[in-house]
Amino acid sequence: MKKVFVSYLIIACTLFVLSAQAVAQNLEEAAARIPLENYLKGHATGDSTYFKKAFHPEAKLFWIRDGKFAQRTSASYISGASGKPADDEAQRKRSIASIDITGNTAVAKIILDYPNALLTDYMSLLKVDGEWKIVNKIFHAEPKKR
Repeated sequence: MKKVFVSYLIIACTLFVLSAQAVAQNLEEAAARIPLENYLKGHATGDSTYFKKAFHPEAKLFWIRDGKFAQRTSASYISGASGKPADDEAQRKRSIASIDITGNTAVAKIILDYPNALLTDYMSLLKVDGEWKIVNKIFHAEPKKR
């Protein structure tokens, strides 16, 4: 009887620890989503304030255009915000496809499905001073056939 009780106690403690780890991971993922959601709000509204909340001031963006490597600072990207939603905003869809977190680092995949293009963003995030920030973005734009 004592062995059964000890076995149940071990199982209960193990389940408690695993549950606590899952809760902590869910809380961390929710925190890492904040800059990603601000990034999406920036696209939806054209409001640069959301982009400023999303990106670390030293962040950079990288892509290939016409077969050539290109880059831009986050400050330059943010300054290009229009201040208003796109004319076709109602037809645009955006989503966070995945987030993978290890310690104070994370990567996320974002899909921007626009009438003329399908864009895939890969974000590198770091937890800086207790707050998640996008530190780098690479992306691919696939034009849609009309």
